[in-house]
Amino acid sequence: MLSFIFPGQGSQCVGMGRDLANAYPECRTTFEEADEVLGESLSRLCFDGPEEHLTLTENAQPAILTVSVAMYRGLVERGLTPTCVAGHSLGEYSAHVAAGTIAFADALGIVKRRGRYMQEAVPVGDGAMAAILGLDANSVKQACDESSNGEVVAPANLNAPRQIVIAGDREAVHRAGEVAKRMGAKRVISLTVSAPFHCALMQPVADRLAPELRRLNATDPRIPVVANVDAEPKRDARSSIDALIQQIASPVLWEQVVRRLASDGSRTYVEVGPGSVLTGLMKKIDRALRAVAVDTLPTLNHAKELIG
Repeated sequence: MLSFIFPGQGSQCVGMGRDLANAYPECRTTFEEADEVLGESLSRLCFDGPEEHLTLTENAQPAILTVSVAMYRGLVERGLTPTCVAGHSLGEYSAHVAAGTIAFADALGIVKRRGRYMQEAVPVGDGAMAAILGLDANSVKQACDESSNGEVVAPANLNAPRQIVIAGDREAVHRAGEVAKRMGAKRVISLTVSAPFHCALMQPVADRLAPELRRLNATDPRIPVVANVDAEPKRDARSSIDALIQQIASPVLWEQVVRRLASDGSRTYVEVGPGSVLTGLMKKIDRALRAVAVDTLPTLNHAKELIG
């Protein structure tokens, strides 16, 4: 079985998608559609930057979605189709576009506003995220619980064994990092982010976005979409939308997502979108699984040769 996995925010880079748009009509059309829907030149921002604009949350999210969908369409046109899909955080929207749950045009508007609401929920500098390396999930949770002091800090991305990202109020995240070091963490890395994603501070975002998501003309996905929030495959429109709402203020259970895909029979994975973060995590989760990242024209052709 073949699974497609879609990356989240942080994978963006200036130049992403340009060679695909130049080479393949279906990829070029994807960027043109995004420009028309958003009423701005998202394609120029992806291809030429500037980087400081591309990395803004409300720009990065539709940009990554567009590049991911363009690459997905390029793969499908070349005969590669998945049996199931999943996406990391924002990537879950790309997965649902691929599965047919949400129209691409609808997803563009939703993720644009999702990014804006996330930025507005917590003033810049008030929140933080940090990667904790070398501790298991229970120990990281314990470090957060001991450090909260009435503030928010909690595991936000359970990415791989002993690779967990925490999020919350800036000082609480700092305290939790110090406690994690005393507990034996190998490294604590502060992340450069615009907001503390996937923690309770994002609940206002979930409350704002929920009615917009529920108004979408969503349909049952053609193939299962394994959700971030519970690592369960979603097979109907209602549960799919509920999972997208819940994931905003809940941790991304990425290691569990991959293990669920593997237990359901997926042995080969294509990372569809900019970068290769998820492919790298795959090696940490289970080296027996085969993964290839598709983010340029040569890697798209390589993926077809490797899997075909």
